[in-house]
Amino acid sequence: MSAIEPETQPPLDRRLSVAPMMDWTDRHFRYFARLLSRHTLLYTEMVTTGALLHGDPRRFLRHHPAEHPVALQLGGAEPTKMARCARLGADAGFVEININVGCPSDRVQNGRFGACLMAEPDVVAACVAAMQAAVDVPITVKTRIGIDQRDSYEELVAFTRAVVDAGCDALIVHARKAWLQGLSPRENREIPPLRYDVVLRLKQDFPDLPVVINGGIMTLEQARGFLDRLDGAMIGRAAYQTPWLLADADRLMFGDPGPARTPHDVLDALVPYVDRQLADGVPLNSLTRHILGLFHGRPGARAWRRVLSEQAHHHGAGIEVLREAAGQVRQA
Repeated sequence: MSAIEPETQPPLDRRLSVAPMMDWTDRHFRYFARLLSRHTLLYTEMVTTGALLHGDPRRFLRHHPAEHPVALQLGGAEPTKMARCARLGADAGFVEININVGCPSDRVQNGRFGACLMAEPDVVAACVAAMQAAVDVPITVKTRIGIDQRDSYEELVAFTRAVVDAGCDALIVHARKAWLQGLSPRENREIPPLRYDVVLRLKQDFPDLPVVINGGIMTLEQARGFLDRLDGAMIGRAAYQTPWLLADADRLMFGDPGPARTPHDVLDALVPYVDRQLADGVPLNSLTRHILGLFHGRPGARAWRRVLSEQAHHHGAGIEVLREAAGQVRQA
């Protein structure tokens, strides 16, 4: 199986997406994920407006055409800057620009973006409107169902109404509230209870708004169970830690069976990309760290992880490490 060529890119379809995850959903993971699923919508890591406007935008916006469909997630709260960054993202070819209104980390709060913006729906709405005026691609918002003590359904509706009136094209809702103080980002993904019922109710009250549900979704079967009531489901860590689940996404979620493949087929398709990245000076472990879970649950998975973990970080490590790890799996 080869990488998808730009001219055969499937259209954006929200039925399944992989969540933006810091340090995880970089361009190397996205290339790998696209070898597993043609249709699943992929997201970048969150990129701040400061990084794009005061750093090297090419570094943050770089991606391979085969990654598409891929969306850019932005972190920021100033409409003019968000519009400028949306323009950069659209010019770079991203099919959607998403606003982060869900991350509860201290660093994000200090930058006045992420989940704390749920308390300022007018600010988010102004960003949406400015970005809509700047680009032709969809502008979406990823949010929580509430923050701290401000977690009433009425406040969620008011927030949603504000961004919809400003032109938001879709809402991605992590079905947990966020505690801005007292819980770490990891705890905020686990401790606040999941409230899928809130997201389902929101879709009923905004039937024309595409609504995608996120939070605690671990399998494709679970994701597919939402499609009769919602427009899509977003999977986070399960798609990264056990990536082979994406290999069945096109069939189960999009009705496109595609060719039969094995993890070894995907690995063979990935090797030319790894070779090119190594030639460009990318360290091997920057690539292999994303594929540690490729053989999860299969004979040889432990040996696969051990070889990559022990050898890929060495200076000058090359494609032979990948081949040795694959050989360990084949022997098993």
